Amino acid sequence: MRAVLFDLDDTLVDQESASDAAVVAWAATFGVTDTGVARRWSGISHRHYARYQRREVTFTGQRRDRVREFIGREMTDAEADELFAGYLERYEAGWSIFGDAVPALRRARAAGLTVGILTNGEEGQQRRKVDRLGLAGEIDLLVASSVLPAGKPDPRAFGYAVGLLGTAAAETLMVGNSLGKDVLGAQNAGLPAVLLDRADAHPDAGVRRVRTLDELTF
Repeated sequence: MRAVLFDLDDTLVDQESASDAAVVAWAATFGVTDTGVARRWSGISHRHYARYQRREVTFTGQRRDRVREFIGREMTDAEADELFAGYLERYEAGWSIFGDAVPALRRARAAGLTVGILTNGEEGQQRRKVDRLGLAGEIDLLVASSVLPAGKPDPRAFGYAVGLLGTAAAETLMVGNSLGKDVLGAQNAGLPAVLLDRADAHPDAGVRRVRTLDELTF
């Protein structure tokens, strides 16, 4: 093994908690207070973000569509942008890293591996996240899907990242929390992979699996 690629959101960074807290506070500002608000926003977000990853809609477009569906009415692009900004401010303020993230990155580097992040995100936002949380100095490379023809699990995403690392697919490990996007996608592209399954949601997945990044050895 010569290199390791980590997913970013919900692997190194607790994106889900930040999003859940942000949407509850944001929705309350316009009178939405039902108990399922975070779950509903998550489902809407995943569906529209997947459209962006397939390049069916722009990054900004998927944000607008999320707001329109969540609130349940038509609105101009400017109105949708203004509303989304209220969520985004709260979401970015809630970013935090998992306690096992930096130790895992440092163990990988100590083992002589090149360390990269391959994320299904918009490059500008993901770089802000990495910089703000102090991860920039712990990695050698950040690859965001916004600069790619498609995001994970498309094999081109993994191939592009491996090319930047200067390694072969078979000698580049992928670590991520998504069974489909990170692990099966990587395997289909020829990379070995490890599933980070913090909630023990995939005990029978038939893939190499860890519950925390502390279990990773290099």
